[in-house]
Amino acid sequence: MTSTNPVGSDPAPRPKRRSFSPEYKLRIVAEYDAAPKNEKGAVLRRERLYHSHVKEWRAARDAGALEKLVDQRTSPARPKKSAAEAGNEKLRCQVERLEKELAWNKATLEVMGQAS
Repeated sequence: MTSTNPVGSDPAPRPKRRSFSPEYKLRIVAEYDAAPKNEKGAVLRRERLYHSHVKEWRAARDAGALEKLVDQRTSPARPKKSAAEAGNEKLRCQVERLEKELAWNKATLEVMGQAS
């Protein structure tokens, strides 16, 4: 009997990163701060969060930066580069790489010319 999955492949789908809305973050920080000392851990366990989440969100709230509560890594509002900008960036990197290669080749030729 043959399998359709190659050997060693994992049939489970790749997990998605959780994202949190600014409203959710503010609600959790307020709930965490209002909870008695012995119940703060229960809030974190129920929401499957770490203390570092609350600490980071509280700092952003206290700084008055509600927009900073949006995760920039996963935010759909992150601007995409246009095709022209992406092409220009790729060409700049290629030119930089080729200039380094040319300088190395010139130095090699100098050394070889001096050695003869």
